[in-house]
Amino acid sequence: MRAVNVGIVGLGNVGSGALEILAENAEQIRLKLGFPLRVAAVCSRGIASKKLPAGLGKIKRTADWREVVSDPAIDIVAELVGGTTVAREILDAAILEKKSIVTANKELIALCGADIWSQAIKAGINLAMEASVAGGIPIHAVLREGISGDRIQAIYGILNGTSNYILTGMEKQARSLEDMLAEAQRLGYAEADPAADIDGHDARYKLAILSALAFGERITPADIYVEGIRRISQIDFAYAGQLGQTIRLLGTARQTAEGLILSVRPALIPRSTILANVDGSYNGIWVRGHYGSDTFYYGRGAGSKPTGVAVVSDLMRVAREIRSGSPERVSPFAHERLGEYKPISVLEQSRPYYLRFRVEDRPGIIATLAGILADRHISLDAVLQLPSDDKRTLPFVITVENTSERALREAVDAMASLDFLREPPLALPLEGGL
Repeated sequence: MRAVNVGIVGLGNVGSGALEILAENAEQIRLKLGFPLRVAAVCSRGIASKKLPAGLGKIKRTADWREVVSDPAIDIVAELVGGTTVAREILDAAILEKKSIVTANKELIALCGADIWSQAIKAGINLAMEASVAGGIPIHAVLREGISGDRIQAIYGILNGTSNYILTGMEKQARSLEDMLAEAQRLGYAEADPAADIDGHDARYKLAILSALAFGERITPADIYVEGIRRISQIDFAYAGQLGQTIRLLGTARQTAEGLILSVRPALIPRSTILANVDGSYNGIWVRGHYGSDTFYYGRGAGSKPTGVAVVSDLMRVAREIRSGSPERVSPFAHERLGEYKPISVLEQSRPYYLRFRVEDRPGIIATLAGILADRHISLDAVLQLPSDDKRTLPFVITVENTSERALREAVDAMASLDFLREPPLALPLEGGL
């Protein structure tokens, strides 16, 4: 049977990993599909210096993506360049040429994936995007087909491997955030500018995509409250341990009676939960269904080979559709169409909270803070103070009982003017419902 021809645009980590898998695993792919999946063209700005895997045969090599998209022999275009400008041009052009598309572009899909899918449907071609979230975990397939008969109530995810590597290193090796970040950069987990990872933006894109799949609504990154890990210190892990907790950057999407609440932020989670044992650069996603209860998915969140597997698997799925199916058989967003919806503010959520202070020690501090909390009907749960010789910047923790985030933020704002504080209080939710 005639091969389905693929054009790959972008030969960075993900593109190179996918290309290597396509070359080395070609025979197994052919046996699974019943026909060959052939790389017919590759594109990279530095194509002249790229060494391609052996076994690909004679293929087109170009530095101009337009030559790939316009080639009549190409059936599927894999966009692996990232970003939102050139990548969008590539996808728009491929759709105009009526070529199915595969992408690993989390940012672009989070911002305008629903619009791209609508264009693809009108053109009668397919869109596949498994590699856009949690590289080595087939979470799209799970939400799109595997548990599609359920009604999703909540998603809790460790969605950024870089931040998780930093936090678990801080916890297990008693090292600072700055030290762990420098190591992550040396190992290639973090970019020279790590803001997308440690400030939560990368995880926010991924949560926007997962929320659209899980809840059938058009979610944009701007709908999601985001807070990064820059203020987490070694002392926070010491206090978390006293409470039987650990700290992870958690992406959460929860359906409540009032509406959907979305956030990406560091949170305390019980050490007894499976998410607490997701270490290093791994990702973990916990999905709670109304009928099927809890399921959990674990694997590499990034890397050329894990993400390359997701890209190649998407290419295989699209190739099957080209041969014998319909591009509308299963929507990449798990719903025929996404609804228009506005999630409710994270201020409406109710949780117990962890408050960490650094103060210049003096009498009456606890009474003053407790009074501010009491004025907003916030009840103290516990006060913790580990031994410290530094009385000029003394750390201690107050945990509070279930309260609204709105009330808690009002209290924290009221504390800002207190002259004994050496920095603003750090407030983290305690996610006990896992």
